[in-house]
Parts: sequence; structure tokens; C-alpha cells
Amino acid sequence: MSTNTESEKAIEIIKNYKNSSNKDLIFVMDYIQKDFNFTKDMVIKGTEHLDKLEVTYNTVLKEYKKRTNT
Repeated sequence: MSTNTESEKAIEIIKNYKNSSNKDLIFVMDYIQKDFNFTKDMVIKGTEHLDKLEVTYNTVLKEYKKRTNT
């Protein structure tokens, strides 16, 4: 996603945003937007994975119950 240097720069700008230049504010807004999109994509992928796990588990559980008459 980004380097530690970019992260450190973003943190410093955020800490002192009232005294930061417009260029720095644009940098940090872009940085936050990239981080937001990355995080959103990870949440979506995680949710899809959980859904697939649930379906697979329920399929196996149904077969197990059928075999054990429970």
C-alpha cells in the first residue's frame, strides 16, 4: 500500500494539519483515501470469505447429520 516514510509524513501532517500547506493537506487526503479503499476492499474480501466458510460448514454439517441421523 504505502511506505513507512509516507505513513510517518501523513501522521505528522495530521498532527499539525492547521499549520500544514495545501499541498500537504492534499497529500494526506490522498493517503487517507487510499487507506480507506484498501481497508474497504479487505473488509469486503473478508466478508465474502466468511460467507463461503459458512456455506461450506453448513453443507458438511448437513451431510454429517444425514449420516448420523441427528
